[in-house]
Amino acid sequence: MEEAFEHIVYSKNVIEFVTVAKEYCAFLESTDEYNRQQFVTVATRIIPLLYLKATVLPKVESELEESIEKTVDEMTYTHVLDALTTKLGRFNDYLEVFTPDMQRSDTPVISFIAEDLTDIYQDIKDFISAYRLGVTEIMNDALAEVVENFQLYWGQKMVNTLRALHAIQYGDEPLDEEEGEDTFQSNQQKDNWYNRMQQDWQDDSDELPPLL
Repeated sequence: MEEAFEHIVYSKNVIEFVTVAKEYCAFLESTDEYNRQQFVTVATRIIPLLYLKATVLPKVESELEESIEKTVDEMTYTHVLDALTTKLGRFNDYLEVFTPDMQRSDTPVISFIAEDLTDIYQDIKDFISAYRLGVTEIMNDALAEVVENFQLYWGQKMVNTLRALHAIQYGDEPLDEEEGEDTFQSNQQKDNWYNRMQQDWQDDSDELPPLL
């Protein structure tokens, strides 16, 4: 048993990352408990901390032949995304330059803070869920995967989103509810409903047999 706890998954840097990752997930899962100003303030503090802890994670090789089961399903992802989109409101979108799409585009690429944060949440939550199992081999492979995804994927999303959140936090526009916010949220809900219906109609059309 003592030898098992000497495994790198129990090292100081990994444990500290796990601690901050749990706080990040809990934060996004309790979005409704914060007003917009509080949410942005906490986000601008926890994101750089999570990034820092991720940069010192050890790189390990996978030990299992099978991939680790994912726990964040589409329903959970959508729930977190919708809550963040509502909380951020008109501050959700920002212009992005650090994206492969920008190299092929003549116009600015729009990204969304809520989507970035939820994408990060998905990877982090899957890691935490696997780590909680307490099986050294699974914990090791979860660590290998989260480090790779950080380097290739969500690490860049973190710094991109932090730039946008910093502009919101220290910008001139107040974050409290203002005239026009209700209209914005209403339009967002209508747009989301319309997009979902359009997709459902398209799916139904794809299932219909061809006309003779």
